[in-house]
Amino acid sequence: MSVQRDYDDAVALVGLLLLIGKKKRKSRQKWCKKWLLQRHEYSHVKLLRELNAEPKDYRNYLRMDETTYLKLLSMVTPLIQKQDTVMRKAISPHERLTATLRFLATGRTYECLKFSTRISPQALGKIIPETCVAIYKTLRKDYLKFPDSSDEWKEIARLFEKQWNFPHCLGAIDGKHIDIVPPAGCGSYYFNYKNRHSIVLLAIVDARYRFILADVGTNGRISDGGVLQNTKFFERMQCKTLKIPRPEDVANSSRCLPYVFVSDDAFPLGPNMLKPFRQTDLDTRDKKNFNYRLSRARHIVENAFGIMASRFRIYHTRINLDVQNIEKVVMTTCVLHNFLMTHASNFYAPENCFYKENTDNGTVISTGCNTASSNMEHLHRRSQGNITYDGKRVREEFQNYFVNEGKVPWQDNYICN
Repeated sequence: MSVQRDYDDAVALVGLLLLIGKKKRKSRQKWCKKWLLQRHEYSHVKLLRELNAEPKDYRNYLRMDETTYLKLLSMVTPLIQKQDTVMRKAISPHERLTATLRFLATGRTYECLKFSTRISPQALGKIIPETCVAIYKTLRKDYLKFPDSSDEWKEIARLFEKQWNFPHCLGAIDGKHIDIVPPAGCGSYYFNYKNRHSIVLLAIVDARYRFILADVGTNGRISDGGVLQNTKFFERMQCKTLKIPRPEDVANSSRCLPYVFVSDDAFPLGPNMLKPFRQTDLDTRDKKNFNYRLSRARHIVENAFGIMASRFRIYHTRINLDVQNIEKVVMTTCVLHNFLMTHASNFYAPENCFYKENTDNGTVISTGCNTASSNMEHLHRRSQGNITYDGKRVREEFQNYFVNEGKVPWQDNYICN
């Protein structure tokens, strides 16, 4: 009997504790705010119809013209189309896509966007990441394609040599810190040398300012060398599975040079990666000429970041989303950058966005798009570090080429004695 009584008391105690701990659910006063229910009459979709009469304003609103937008909408609709229910009508693909593009273009919060889209912040918190994933899945195959053959790499190198007088260049590589609002409880995990919280976007860009690789997600606390080493690209480069062409003779020369990526001083020097001489080592004109020629090819990636940050103003904010959603947003802007460079380059990247030189007097014409006022910061410049012998040898070979048969008439105008 005493055992049964103890059991009953224990059951009663547990039941009492559950009853006390159970929170009373707050009853919902209304299904939805009345002004949100009037979305079909007052949302920005109606504004877009009026902007058709003003193409410039339309392009400024969505960062693309109507033809390009309709092409994108037709591509992503199958992935973002939702079914109506007996209780309410689904938010249309048109509304989902325009809300997402407006979010990327302005960097406004969900709470702020709800007033123009007439969509609740809770719904936007699901719609925008889902639409970003749909855009990326739809476009990545055709607009963010990583070279998978020796011939594809050679085509990239051919354009670099034609446009920037740098032979056997496979791409310009750089990384940027993207400011974020850190997740609760993460401590200093994302804290970088700029005293900010960030994740890193590492990218390779071809001679036409298109991304051929974008890798995002490494926390900003990781060292610059660690950022590169965290990528599959670095792993494949180390394992020699990138299908990089073998060294070949340069056109109009008997000099045999390897195929390389160009980078700034934040990256290690290696047989397939060139970086400039340090400022303290510039003791000859030959080295200064090499740095100029390398910088001339490498600025492509800086321009690409600048164009993207100027069009998608979310990079001018501390992005306040879950880290996984921030990665989706960043990859979406990269693939949209390539898409718009292909289909709407006259508006998306006009001539004043690009780096220009006056080869007559050796001056640089500044670009109209840069990252100076955005929250995309350079990786930390590394110390000299452990430079491989092969890397030094390759750099010297390119240096000798640039001051002999590969010399361009104006290069001496850009260096100081």
